[in-house]
Amino acid sequence: MQQGSLPTKAGDAGLTAPAFPAAEQADAVTAPRSLRQRLRRQRLVRYLVFNPLNLFGLLVVLFVILLAIVGPYITPYSPTVPDYTAMLGAPTGAHIFGTDQIGYDIFSRILAGARLSIGTATGVLAVAVVFGLFLGAVAGFAGGWVDEIIMRVTDMFLAFPVLILALAIAATLGAGLTSAIIALAVGYWPWYTRLLRGQVLSLKQREYVEAARSLGVSNVGIMWRHILPNAISPIIIELSQDMGYAILNIAALSFIGLGAQPPSPEWGAMIVAGRDFLRTAWWTCAFPGLAITVTVLGFNLVGDGLRDALDPRSVEKG
Repeated sequence: MQQGSLPTKAGDAGLTAPAFPAAEQADAVTAPRSLRQRLRRQRLVRYLVFNPLNLFGLLVVLFVILLAIVGPYITPYSPTVPDYTAMLGAPTGAHIFGTDQIGYDIFSRILAGARLSIGTATGVLAVAVVFGLFLGAVAGFAGGWVDEIIMRVTDMFLAFPVLILALAIAATLGAGLTSAIIALAVGYWPWYTRLLRGQVLSLKQREYVEAARSLGVSNVGIMWRHILPNAISPIIIELSQDMGYAILNIAALSFIGLGAQPPSPEWGAMIVAGRDFLRTAWWTCAFPGLAITVTVLGFNLVGDGLRDALDPRSVEKG
């Protein structure tokens, strides 16, 4: 993955799924579309369900998404109304994750913060994907000087690490989640531009694309009907892995004061609020940090499973 400053993924440490039989690999290439779809579903089940680590990651992701949907409605206490009689309370039956220095219930804020963290990361990738895929399609189809200009601009943005570029942009725009979304999207779109441009260059000379062009199908139609469906697998893999990095980068921006602002229950903002009390009230940072760690791990494991299932180049020969 592109974010070289972040920890190595679990899949890079030697975690591999079972290899496909050679006959199945050949069938996946030559089989009709319906059979290819069935083989793809079988591979997804094999790598996401029957691999214990990938299954753990899938369950974590589903659980976090569920919390993002229902979390604010099931909090035992208000995530934004403090209890001044229970400040810096240790974990107990009444407050299972304890309370912070103002009296906020940490468990309630983690539940409510799942929507902020997941929603903000989704917003970042939505903006990056739409903008990046548009430019990638234009560069791949147009070629020539249009392709050259787009790719040189893309290379200019790729020269900066995502988080460093986001820090500069967020500092310019001002603190807040909206600024964080824009800043991170600027750092992520070049990867999707380069990814789709490569897919377009690879696929636009295929026979079925030439046949569609000879029948008078427009470039937009060719892109939408023939190229994008065949290029969706690497895009899904990239998205699943970038989701974890986006959550981590949002927390990083909030930690240095450029993301979510108090009293927002975003996980990174919770950590920065409790860092001054780490020695005397460890729970103020430990539980939000654990939520970020488990969530990012879950998305990374799912990304590894999807890569093994959808990318034939990642499959070991049996």
